[in-house]
Amino acid sequence: MGRRVAVVTGGDGAIGGAIAAELTDRGHAVVSLDLAGEPPVDLGNASQVRTAAAEVLAEHGRCDVLVHAAAAFDKADLASVDLDDWRRVQAVNVESALLLAQAFVPGMAERGFGRIIFIVSDTVWSPPAGDMLPYVTSKGALIALARTLAVALGADGIAVTCVAPGLTSTPAARAGMPAAHFEDVRRRQALPRTLVPGDVATTVAFLASDHAAALTGQTLCVDGGLVFR
Repeated sequence: MGRRVAVVTGGDGAIGGAIAAELTDRGHAVVSLDLAGEPPVDLGNASQVRTAAAEVLAEHGRCDVLVHAAAAFDKADLASVDLDDWRRVQAVNVESALLLAQAFVPGMAERGFGRIIFIVSDTVWSPPAGDMLPYVTSKGALIALARTLAVALGADGIAVTCVAPGLTSTPAARAGMPAAHFEDVRRRQALPRTLVPGDVATTVAFLASDHAAALTGQTLCVDGGLVFR
């Protein structure tokens, strides 16, 4: 079959970048789709997403592993949420995943192998604040999308899973909240250690591998045991 091709959205971010690097180290040819990439791809723009998918297939001929790690994190509560902002979060976080799956699944099915992995969040089970309404809702939608696709695509050899990180030490997270919050979350975890992007990346690499052949429709919480479900 040759080297597997992995497409990683948000591959220029901290978590997405760690995933891209891990998959590269494990022998995948990795394509990053990111607003900061070359060329840039606005995942909130359906036309750009479809074009990017077509370019991947034209250049590489296939996508074996799709990892959707990109996310818009606009904050708003019920009283303040703006409908245009809400729709953009859903477009980036959910709709781009749907469009990329539409583009890549036919080839996966033809080859009898595929991995689709969505990066979600443990905030789906324990929202830390009401002002995360658009983001948490989008991550819950991705979990529902993964479960439905798992049922629909399993007979074609395509596994669909989610990885739900907890609070992870990234530049954006560090800039957006005080160190005391990281310490508080760390103390509440069953495994009291600060999470790093590599924790997510190695889990994704496992799910992308043949070792995860019996896993589909599941969400793995990589949060040090903060959320039990």
